[in-house]
Amino acid sequence: MSKGPLAVRWGPAPATSPQAGVVETVQVELANDGTVTWGEGVRLAYHWLDGRDNPIVWDGQRTPVPALAPGERATVAASVRGPMPPGPYRLAFDMVAEQRAWFSELGSPMLAQDVTVRTREAEPSLDLPAGVEPSPDWAERVRAAHAEGYGVVAGAIAWSGRRPRPLAPYAPGPGRLPGFAGPLLCPSVLPGIELERLDDVEGLPAYAAPRDEPWVYDGRIVLRARPRSGRRPG
Repeated sequence: MSKGPLAVRWGPAPATSPQAGVVETVQVELANDGTVTWGEGVRLAYHWLDGRDNPIVWDGQRTPVPALAPGERATVAASVRGPMPPGPYRLAFDMVAEQRAWFSELGSPMLAQDVTVRTREAEPSLDLPAGVEPSPDWAERVRAAHAEGYGVVAGAIAWSGRRPRPLAPYAPGPGRLPGFAGPLLCPSVLPGIELERLDDVEGLPAYAAPRDEPWVYDGRIVLRARPRSGRRPG
C-alpha cells in the first residue's frame, strides 16, 4: 500500500500522570512514515476525548518536531496540559501541518490512550492586608476550585459600610463569571505562578488575570473587608 506525503508512525503510548489544569512534559516516540521531509510547519499536538472519542478539548498545545526525512524517527518532549475537570479521558496525540491539515484527516491514525486525570494537588494560599478576612467557607470553596485545575482563584469582596464605587463589580454573587474583566483582588495563587501586580483597588492588592494559566472568578468566594474609622484596609 503506497503512503501519502504526510503520515506518522507512533512508538508505544507514553507514560503520563496528568493533573487537571497542569502542564506536564510527555516523551512521545514518532517517525516520519510519509514520503516528504517534515518542515517547520509540522508539529505535534494532542486532543482530549471522551470515552466515545468525542472531542472535549480539541487542538491542545503544539510542540515543534525535528525536520525528519522519510523513515527517520525521534523522541519529542511534548507539553501537555491536563483538561478540566478531573476524570476519565482519552489522550490522543496527532500531527498537524500548519495551514494544511491534521495527519489524522489524511488517514494517519492518532496515538490514543485512556487516562484518568487527577485533581490538582494544591492548597489555598492567601496574603491579606489588615482589616480583611476570609468568610467561613472561603477555604473550602477555594480548595475545590484549585482541585478542578484552576491555578488562580479570586472572588468577591463584602464591604462593611457604604460600598465604594470601584468595588461595585466585586459584590458577592451567585457563581462564576467567565471572562471577568476586572483585576483579581487578593486571589489565591498556587506556588510557581507569578501574577502581574496592578494598582491597589480601595487598598486591596490587585493583579491581572494570567494569560497562560487557568483562573476563575467566583462571586460565592467572599472576603470580608472591615475598614476601621472609615479608612481603607491595609
